[in-house]
Amino acid sequence: MNKIFQPIKIGKLEIKNRIAMVPMANLGLIEEDGCFSKRAIDYYVERAKGGTGLIITGAVKVENEIEKLKMPSFPCITLNPVHFVQTASELTEKVHSYGAKIFIQITLGLGRSAAGAFLDCQPVAPSAIPNYWDPTATCRELKTEEVETMVKRFGEAAHIAKAAGFDGMEIHAVHEGYLLDQFTLALFNKRTDKYGGDLRGRLTLPIEIVQEIKKTVGKDFPVGLRYSIKSYIKDWRQGGLPGEDFKELGRDVEEGLEAAKILEKAGYDAFDADCGTYDAWYWAHPPIYLEHGCYLPFAEKLKQVVKVPVIVAGRMEIPSLAEQALNDGKLDMVGIGRGLLTDPYWPEKVMKGQGKRIRPCIACHDGCMGRMFIGRPLSCAVNPATGREKEYAIIPSNNKRKVLVVGGGIAGMEAARTSALRGHEVTLYEKTDKLGGHVIPGSVPDFKEEDRKLMAWYENELNELKVKVLKNKEADKKLIQSKKPDVVFIATGSNAIKPNIEGIDKNTVVSAEDVLLDVNKAGEKVVIIGGGLVGCETALWLAQKGKNVTIVEALPDILISGETPIPHMNRIMLIDLLKFNNVNMITHSSALKITDNGVQIINKAFKKEKLQADTAIVAIGYKNENKLYDEIKNESYETYVIGDARHASNIMNAIWDAYEVAKDI
Repeated sequence: MNKIFQPIKIGKLEIKNRIAMVPMANLGLIEEDGCFSKRAIDYYVERAKGGTGLIITGAVKVENEIEKLKMPSFPCITLNPVHFVQTASELTEKVHSYGAKIFIQITLGLGRSAAGAFLDCQPVAPSAIPNYWDPTATCRELKTEEVETMVKRFGEAAHIAKAAGFDGMEIHAVHEGYLLDQFTLALFNKRTDKYGGDLRGRLTLPIEIVQEIKKTVGKDFPVGLRYSIKSYIKDWRQGGLPGEDFKELGRDVEEGLEAAKILEKAGYDAFDADCGTYDAWYWAHPPIYLEHGCYLPFAEKLKQVVKVPVIVAGRMEIPSLAEQALNDGKLDMVGIGRGLLTDPYWPEKVMKGQGKRIRPCIACHDGCMGRMFIGRPLSCAVNPATGREKEYAIIPSNNKRKVLVVGGGIAGMEAARTSALRGHEVTLYEKTDKLGGHVIPGSVPDFKEEDRKLMAWYENELNELKVKVLKNKEADKKLIQSKKPDVVFIATGSNAIKPNIEGIDKNTVVSAEDVLLDVNKAGEKVVIIGGGLVGCETALWLAQKGKNVTIVEALPDILISGETPIPHMNRIMLIDLLKFNNVNMITHSSALKITDNGVQIINKAFKKEKLQADTAIVAIGYKNENKLYDEIKNESYETYVIGDARHASNIMNAIWDAYEVAKDI
């Protein structure tokens, strides 16, 4: 790994390496007056400590009067400038101590992309267009003088940012369909003043913004731009899939390259490049179904038309991919987002050749964007300490204890890992010959590679930490008592639910896990009973293998059955992929009877229908398995039930359950 650790300049600012922490939202890291909290400082400093060269903060509002958001949903740099400088200067000083540079990302606002829960006013936009989340709500068109006021605020923001010690700014954003991007896209901008019209007219606002900043704080203060090369808008609120043939309604690549040349000439010192809009949100926030390096083909074209540095993220956390892209000249800096949530020490581990010890991002969005959408602070599904680095730090125990873990699924492995990091003597019992639990079948599809990496990471970590792992060994009450443990974790997982349906015991009926572990158990024509995440991912995998697949779901829609919502970008991409792969989806319907050649269903109007099928696959959820816990919970040793054994859920629940308890053992 050579080039990734070479210095680079943005404008006249030298950065020690080519690793950038790209911006991610700050929810949960903000004070009521719009300033950064102590948690925010700890969060960013941890990434500087881990070796990141450039940190770009999450979006900070330039003003909160014209587009008024409920606080503290976003930081706001002009709301309380004196206190902002005080809190932000502590952040910049600490980040600089580790040799990193830090840019503050300043946003014009959300526009039609603003969710109602964030708004404290009518949504605004360049023109009177529908709100993304509530198409029945029409956005108020911003007045020319309001836009000019917002431009002035960027100059004020630059002055405050420089006083607080930030090394530069990134403008949010001609990207992802946010307010500034809406001004640049003909689909959303129908204005007749200087901020509308042809491409050059629609770019007037981002041009005026960079010029105002340079006029206020000088031309040597670097200003980058978050920039989407292509929008991927197939229709209002509908994105286009990779390889799909459709007419681009937003910014196509040709316009994206032309606009970049104009913006570079206007004074922008770097492009932080990606693709997508809210209408194609999975492009802006790539789920597991999008390939690693998904923006590289577009970034390579951008590099050919601009001279300033190009930063590119988009699932770039594979070290070899990052280095190859740099060597091939497809980018100038590697952008890492969620990969630095999962492992703040990604740069240090890459430098030391410890790739196996990098905790993988599984692209689930459950801990980051998913939590923010239900009003909870930013964190990470596989790293519970993210966003609360001080409170959740693992501190070695002064009292070494004997810890016994029953079950080698994700929860069991996390309990063992965290207990070992605390300095305890740990033994893990797994009744099968493999560690991983339900993630073993769940990781079979090609698009679930990151889950396989997570299991491999855990096995490697347990080995590094000298945890005693006993496979093919089932622990019962007698065995546990004989070992005289101080602490026992019961992580015995969950079992697939078997519904009370006539014909459920026929040999044409299998579980989703059965099929994932042996695709030959699925015939050519398949009906999947259950439209949750397991059922839908199994359906996609089988359809990609050429099977004729139908999903039957009792609820009004698929992928809405979980206790917490599946993150929006993951859900809409999976639905689009199911449609693209010709999966038939039947909702408001339940299975009544399974026969030798199909499934009889009934819909909400009590109309019955017979679906022809070779195989019926059951995927209606899991029930916790905690019999062993009930047997030993009153013994003298401390006993904890964790993960699916406590409550059947997802990977994040398993890891967080285990970490929450084990960090204090």
